Amino acid sequence: MTQDRRTPEYGPMHVRPRQTTVMHPGEAWHLSHWYEAPREDPAVPEVYTYTDAMSYAPGAEVGFHSSSTAGRWSLEIWRDGARPVLVHEAADLPGAFHPTPEQAYRTGCGWPVAYRWTLPADLGSGFYRVVSSCDQGGGSRFVQHHFFVVTPADPEPAKGRFLLILPTSTWIAYNDWGGANSYDGIDGPDGNQFSPELSFQRPWTRGLVWLPPGAPRLCDPVKRGPWEAPRYPTKEWAYTNGFAQYFASAGWAQFDRHFVVWAEREGYAFDMITQSDLHYRPEILQRYGTAVIVGHDEYWTAEMRRSVDAFVEAGGRMARFAGNFLWQVRLEDEGRRQVCYKARAHDEDPVAGGAAADRLTCAWEDPAVNWPGAATFGVNGMRGVYASWGGFVPRGSRGFTVYRHRHWAFAGTDTHYGDVIGGEAGIFAYEVDGLDYTFRDGLPYPTHTDGAPEGLEILAMAPAMFVEDMHDGEGFRYYLKDAGLARKAAMFGTTDPEGIDRHRYGCGMVVSMRRGRGEVFTAGSCEWLTGLAKGDFYTQQITRNVIDRFLAAGSGE
Repeated sequence: MTQDRRTPEYGPMHVRPRQTTVMHPGEAWHLSHWYEAPREDPAVPEVYTYTDAMSYAPGAEVGFHSSSTAGRWSLEIWRDGARPVLVHEAADLPGAFHPTPEQAYRTGCGWPVAYRWTLPADLGSGFYRVVSSCDQGGGSRFVQHHFFVVTPADPEPAKGRFLLILPTSTWIAYNDWGGANSYDGIDGPDGNQFSPELSFQRPWTRGLVWLPPGAPRLCDPVKRGPWEAPRYPTKEWAYTNGFAQYFASAGWAQFDRHFVVWAEREGYAFDMITQSDLHYRPEILQRYGTAVIVGHDEYWTAEMRRSVDAFVEAGGRMARFAGNFLWQVRLEDEGRRQVCYKARAHDEDPVAGGAAADRLTCAWEDPAVNWPGAATFGVNGMRGVYASWGGFVPRGSRGFTVYRHRHWAFAGTDTHYGDVIGGEAGIFAYEVDGLDYTFRDGLPYPTHTDGAPEGLEILAMAPAMFVEDMHDGEGFRYYLKDAGLARKAAMFGTTDPEGIDRHRYGCGMVVSMRRGRGEVFTAGSCEWLTGLAKGDFYTQQITRNVIDRFLAAGSGE
């Protein structure tokens, strides 16, 4: 096995922007939609690959589906982490071109298998990066990244190990390869809508699996001065460098990989599964005493949640260092298709108004579903949402303000009441989760009007917003503006202007709670792991405290 010390080279990448020939004052390039798709030009060598499944057990056969305009191409598979290791390679594979369907984002590519590899029976659980490349001439290579996960093999209870659950349903939702995702796209009669159905049988768009060092994060590193226009560095960087529009919003490269690198360097032993594994094979979770999820986990199925709830009720420990728990999805066709109608669910989702209306693919807090995320993880997506970028609390602390500093999570940190933790690292940013709360004697308490369980403790928090706070200024452009505010208010039965305005504000929280025989800890921010990546003292020590306590409880110490 070889350690990866190389930086992949990218050849020119084809990005299809939405066709716009005139830039009007009310438009901006960072509000338009661009996406990755093959050129399909015989004169331009390219290769794209996807696998027939998202995860495999050791000893299983992996089918690599590819389309290439190059005569020959190469395949490498790396176990990614703190020390990436090459585990398999196949050079000089024959290239064969297969057209990409017009709705590949919805129906899949349907390309045939170009290569097969049987995984070694002793291959360890982890994230395996698939690198397809071909020569483009002039010293340039076209490089494309995919992945698969190897699940744990041992059917016996895991001792001294935790299970990392990758939020792959959120990755699918942000993958707009071929033209659409759950946010924007070329779907619909006018070719300008997101797609409520997304296929896994297609490549991942550039930036979700691999990023070069120095790629920006969503939070603007500069706190802009009074009346300065907001900046969106990830959009600027992505458009300039040929990466996905949503590369910074989800994915292994921007989120989960940072935690894995940190945890491996810390010496933790852990295995890995996808959310699809949690949905279809929940028995894997039951082998562990501790489970962890990090980064951006916006999309879940009801089956996934039931598995987590049963795990905790039976004595499991769940550590969630993640944010934006928001949408219910359905997995269909054995996980090859993900369904989420979001704000269009009441009008378009086939289950709307029927016997299975609780499976409506809308927000968990929607009265039609009425299963707030707080029931599982202690916080809700609709009570938090955005912070520390654009017009969303742009000059906030970017950290959590501590209120219950004597809680066990803060042991060994010398933290005091009112301290801000993680501000320098920007751990309170992008999308966060919170609760409706009130203050008594200087301490925050949940009101329990939004599903927060009894006994839940709010340890730390900071303000967030559902919409951008837009200030007047010549030439100003805001990214999301106040989109969705009226829809959110209407979901809770509010349509008058004053009632709508009450839904502008939220918060992000760190919470702790017992449930059944188990325990849940949530640091409700997508960017918590930036504190780990940047070596922030408080973020690291709190994360150690949580994992160490949960592992010790699982082993009976």
